[in-house]
Amino acid sequence: MTSAAEHLPTDAPAHDHAADEHDHAGEPVARIGPNAIIRMIEALGEQVGATETARLFVLAGLAHHLAQAPDHMVDERDVVALHTVVRAEMGDVRAREAGRQAGLLTADYLLANRIPKPVQAILRILPASIAGRILLAAIGKHAWTFAGSGAFAAVGGHPVRFRIAGCPVCRGAQSPVPLCDYYGATFERLFRTLVHRDAAVRETACEASGAPACTFEIRWR
Repeated sequence: MTSAAEHLPTDAPAHDHAADEHDHAGEPVARIGPNAIIRMIEALGEQVGATETARLFVLAGLAHHLAQAPDHMVDERDVVALHTVVRAEMGDVRAREAGRQAGLLTADYLLANRIPKPVQAILRILPASIAGRILLAAIGKHAWTFAGSGAFAAVGGHPVRFRIAGCPVCRGAQSPVPLCDYYGATFERLFRTLVHRDAAVRETACEASGAPACTFEIRWR
């Protein structure tokens, strides 16, 4: 079963790497998989329509992503800018709804394209505690594809706990409530599909509220 943990869920094309490029000052550019942009385009399109989605992307300086959806890792600053503008223009509640829908769509993409079907079949028949640890190990191995320069850490068991310090989704935000529904929804869909049908994710602490990291719990009955 160790080999199952070697398989993706990664959002990175094979040739991409988080620090392959540098900015004009020579600093490494942290990158995130394109689903963080593509699925927000889809989620916003469903929620507010194409015209408003285009306006939001222009405000974020990301019209190029709308004109041609990225097929490679994107600068994490694009992800930060997009979520910042969506919150500013739509408010936290609607922005969280869009983030959650984008997270569900991201998980669906990973299940359809990145996690081998034989691995999925094995995980579904294992006890939830074992399947959860294997899935978490695979996610952790490829955390750079979704956390960018953020630091991902996780602990298996029940509940499963994971955290992202330097979270791109809420970076620079201030809020009395957690904002990182994108990550919560992605993990929830993956765990409900592959580990336990009743898995539910709750963000227990958020950097936007002053916590040192965005922290999540995954529980099932």
